[in-house]
Amino acid sequence: QVQLVEAGGGLVQAGGSLRLSCVASGRTFSRYTMGWFRQVPGKEREFVAGISRSGGSSTHYADSVKGRFTVSRDNAKNTVYLQMNNLKPEDTAVYYCVARMGLVVATTGNEYDYWGQGTQVTVSS
Repeated sequence: QVQLVEAGGGLVQAGGSLRLSCVASGRTFSRYTMGWFRQVPGKEREFVAGISRSGGSSTHYADSVKGRFTVSRDNAKNTVYLQMNNLKPEDTAVYYCVARMGLVVATTGNEYDYWGQGTQVTVSS
């Protein structure tokens, strides 16, 4: 069982930056592929970014965030990060950290085994 706890959300003006972090419980963090999804009330959840488990650490991004967001991980700290730059009002959502045992990043939510509780990101115009 893995527990994921996100932090770092908040209110920021358009053009600003935030860094989300997600700490995972357990001693096998390096064996999980990690990702971030976001959801706006009334809309389907959306894949944002992902990073494969150690040994590859390849990354994948949604087109809407490429060039602005960066996902990274620190296996020694059991932590995955999402650096968000040049934020736009349309980035406003609850952001969820996710984990799966698969080798590669998946872009559909049902392929992830564990979800965090979410952290709110609000970007004002």
